[in-house]
Amino acid sequence: MTLPASAADITVRRARTDDVGAIRELLARYKDILLDKPDVTLFEDIQEFWVAEHDGDGRVVGCGAMHVFWLDLAEVRTLAVDPECRGMGVGARILDKLVRTAARIGVRRLFCLTFEVDFFAAHGFSEISGVPVPPQIEAELSKSPDGGVAEFLDLEQVKPNTLGNTRMLRIL
Repeated sequence: MTLPASAADITVRRARTDDVGAIRELLARYKDILLDKPDVTLFEDIQEFWVAEHDGDGRVVGCGAMHVFWLDLAEVRTLAVDPECRGMGVGARILDKLVRTAARIGVRRLFCLTFEVDFFAAHGFSEISGVPVPPQIEAELSKSPDGGVAEFLDLEQVKPNTLGNTRMLRIL
């Protein structure tokens, strides 16, 4: 296995179903800080993912997803970079694709739940408290069974699972 020399040796592209195995391997490397997702969920959500692929050998070295919550609100999810490629700008390139995708489809606010506060702050995210949506939208969002929505709403039922993560938001 050859490592990319720089982020210039990386192509960020839409994920395909045959990338699920590589995404699973990336998630396993961060099992203590990323929520585990069963393979069926990764397949169901594959259209939300972008992957970073090493041009030299086609190896997936990063991934990230964007999940829409509401009219103008989405979450950045499952952003992970192979530890051997950290610091090369791979995560920034994936996040840029997610932000551009969000803007293209009409999303104006991106949420994330993260331990990587400095990374997200450097990319325009700010820490939030409370729920930054009107009560009527909060009421609609609270009907969702999605755990990410519960995290956004800061619902009590997810607090044991967040392990001290920071809730952040970026206005596009």
